[in-house]
Amino acid sequence: MTYYLYHIPGKKVGVTRDLEKRVIEQQGYGYHEFEVLLESEDIDFISNMEIAYQLKHGYRVDETPYSKLKFNKEENDMNINVTEQTTTFPCPVRKLKGQLMDNIGMTWETDHGTFTINKYSIDWIMKNVQISRYNVERSYVYNKAFARFHDNHQTHDYPSNGTLTGGLAPTGMQERKCDEGECLNPTQFDLIRAWAMERGLYDKGDVKTQTLKLMEEAGEICKATLKEDHDEVIDGIGDCVVVLTNLAYLNGVTIEDCIQAAYDVISKRTGKMVNGTFKKD
Repeated sequence: MTYYLYHIPGKKVGVTRDLEKRVIEQQGYGYHEFEVLLESEDIDFISNMEIAYQLKHGYRVDETPYSKLKFNKEENDMNINVTEQTTTFPCPVRKLKGQLMDNIGMTWETDHGTFTINKYSIDWIMKNVQISRYNVERSYVYNKAFARFHDNHQTHDYPSNGTLTGGLAPTGMQERKCDEGECLNPTQFDLIRAWAMERGLYDKGDVKTQTLKLMEEAGEICKATLKEDHDEVIDGIGDCVVVLTNLAYLNGVTIEDCIQAAYDVISKRTGKMVNGTFKKD
């Protein structure tokens, strides 16, 4: 069997056994819109090269190598159905959690990356699952939203040493020590997003109200500064960071991305201090 390593410039690097079905029919790209980088009958070789090329081009790195995906081992007990937009489970919502618990460690590939069933993703799935409009005995989640959850919460599974093959971690992602595939070192931003998600802020929250909340918290910092209340200043700064984290999420980005974008600009800025304020050139 021949495996193809393909590249859609600016989008992704992936592996498939059927270019026409996977890239053209399922993903909607024409022959002129992608290139075949390598082909091989060695699934382990092509899997390692997929990760190498994903890192080279700065793309999202699949947390599970292609050769380890359960659909390649014919072990997909859940018999899920994956389309460009959704992942559909072969059971109603009332039975889904039990099915997921029975299949912890199972992975599958989508256009938005490779997903893994673990305790973090089970919680998200159960909060966001929908009843199939065609069959009440089936349920589904949206792949793009699921991918955003994976990215924002660093729920990726790594080998026991906490890094990807060869000791390489995905671009922009800090190395994390993991135990049995579950990340044990979430950032403060991860914890804030988890807190907000548990309280329904992302489901029912609003960008405008969060923006107003930010102005309120900034005002508290001003008041505390005038009063020279150091503890309240610290509290106000922390509250602003929480609001900004949630505001970023509601705008479809992460606070980390916003910070990086800002730093990319200010790191090149020159100027001088004038009366206690930095004046840029």
